[in-house]
Amino acid sequence: MPIAADAKELQRDLARFRHELHREPEIGLDLPRTQEKVLKALDGLPYEITLGQDTTSVTAVLRGQGPWREAADGQAHRPAVLLRADMDGLPVQEKTGAAFTSRIDGAMHACGHDLHTAMLTGAATLLAERRHELAGDVVLMFQPGEEGFDGASYMIREGVLEASGRRVDAAYGMHVFSSLEPHGTFCTKPGVMLSASDGLVVTVLGAGGHGSAPHSAKDPVTAAAEMVTALQVMITRQFNMFDPVVLTVGVLHAGTKRNVIPETARIEATIRTFSEESRQKMMESVPRLLKGIAAAHGLEVDVDYQQEYPLTITDEDETHTAESVIAGMFGDSRLSRWATPISGSEDFSRVLAEVPGTFVGLSAVAPGADHTATPFNHSPYATFDDGVLADGAALYAELALQRLTALAAGSGSAAAAAAPAIRN
Repeated sequence: MPIAADAKELQRDLARFRHELHREPEIGLDLPRTQEKVLKALDGLPYEITLGQDTTSVTAVLRGQGPWREAADGQAHRPAVLLRADMDGLPVQEKTGAAFTSRIDGAMHACGHDLHTAMLTGAATLLAERRHELAGDVVLMFQPGEEGFDGASYMIREGVLEASGRRVDAAYGMHVFSSLEPHGTFCTKPGVMLSASDGLVVTVLGAGGHGSAPHSAKDPVTAAAEMVTALQVMITRQFNMFDPVVLTVGVLHAGTKRNVIPETARIEATIRTFSEESRQKMMESVPRLLKGIAAAHGLEVDVDYQQEYPLTITDEDETHTAESVIAGMFGDSRLSRWATPISGSEDFSRVLAEVPGTFVGLSAVAPGADHTATPFNHSPYATFDDGVLADGAALYAELALQRLTALAAGSGSAAAAAAPAIRN
């Protein structure tokens, strides 16, 4: 029976498991209840399980029993493919009203990681049932801490890429969306798919005083306000509009009372860039601008520019492989290639910087809903349709199966000779 058909048989169980995860979201690198649920889902399947040392990650290796060839030098280079799902939630108070709404106050699976985890456990079952067909090994990467904790780096340091005994040949990740595309659409993009993400924390250091006599103090508030607007102007005047930079101030804090000039003002911002050149230029330009403004006001400023997630850059061949598999399983109408990247960021970028691979989006917008108007990921109102779970699990499994077959045959790509018709 085809993988997609077998996956449909798992749909009810996958939805039930997803709801269990959704009711108990956990945040950060320590997800003990989530880890326990994943281990229970994998129990009885023929996987070699390794748990994280510094996080509650789960790495599961399936040893394929299908035919694979020795290299020309006579050495046995057993192929390996990695599939990744992130598991953590967000510090968001859920307001969806779902029957399986979060029971944890102030925490929610607002980015769909509960679906990712359920889909990968479904793929684990599908692949175990086809172990005799697998021409190599499959590494399942259940990762905590994607939402700002860089969990992928922890797992890479602890050896997830070499968990099968040698470095994996290819890696695939998937992410659901509660907006952007119609229900069930798979989204791809070769090259830069997601922006780099950096953080900016600025403390303007002044001297407090009475609000009636600003000349006798050093007011950090007016300088901070000038900095906020100057940052936006700098981007429009120093950066190419066709290589965009997005800077959003999310925190602007100063003072305790309207007639008191505070000693400090604080700014926190997120910065998204779409090229390494712009990222490096921002790292140089931002501190220079802010220090100049502070000096003009006779103040000091502390600028903490925090590098976070790098650009998510997909491999062109691996992206074509994924597109071919998607088209073959679900038809060309379910496939959309993005013309431009989006300004979200991902620590799966760490994996893609180490090995060839790609990242696939999947719309979990409710069937028939207006995907241009539904709340986006991270919203307390964001909802994700269970109906995509079986398809996501099937795609994970089919990618591993086909890629290992191609690798074992000595082919550089599993992509079909005829390219699918992709909707842009």
